[in-house]
Amino acid sequence: MLLFCFADLHSQILAVKSDLLTGILSSPNFGVEVKLSNRLTLEAGFHYNPFPAGGDKRWKHWFVQPELRYWMCQPFGGHFFGAHLLYGVYNVGGMKLPLGLFKGIRSSRYEGDFMGLGVSYGYHFILAPRWSIETSVGVGFLHTGYERYRCLHCGEQTGGEHKNFIAPTRVAVSLVYLIN
Repeated sequence: MLLFCFADLHSQILAVKSDLLTGILSSPNFGVEVKLSNRLTLEAGFHYNPFPAGGDKRWKHWFVQPELRYWMCQPFGGHFFGAHLLYGVYNVGGMKLPLGLFKGIRSSRYEGDFMGLGVSYGYHFILAPRWSIETSVGVGFLHTGYERYRCLHCGEQTGGEHKNFIAPTRVAVSLVYLIN
């Protein structure tokens, strides 16, 4: 639908992308970015991993992350600042997560959803007329509600909780293809 809404814009109005960094970390993803004005773009990324992590590990999830970007010079080139939202669902267990999140996750399974908002900074490196690499980092506020289960495969619930925290919300190295 975004494509039809912005069909009358000109000059590098649409970018399709994939975050290579999270792709390597078992989170297949796809993103689209649309030029809104001479300094603003709107990006929407979708990440989805329906696959088990192997062995006794769980790392299933999906999330969306729309972001409004302000470009310092011109869209799809150079520095940008962004404001983004996040929403997703997860089912994880048998792993060690960074920042001490979910300390019992090595022996339990956590299933829930999360939402948040954050700010980011990035740089778009132009490689060729249509190809680019984009890097971005972001931090923000996250809220999660989850149910905890005793083991990775059983359905016996042992509790649930809500957590709020400040955390990295975006770390990306994306391959970008521009469409005029």
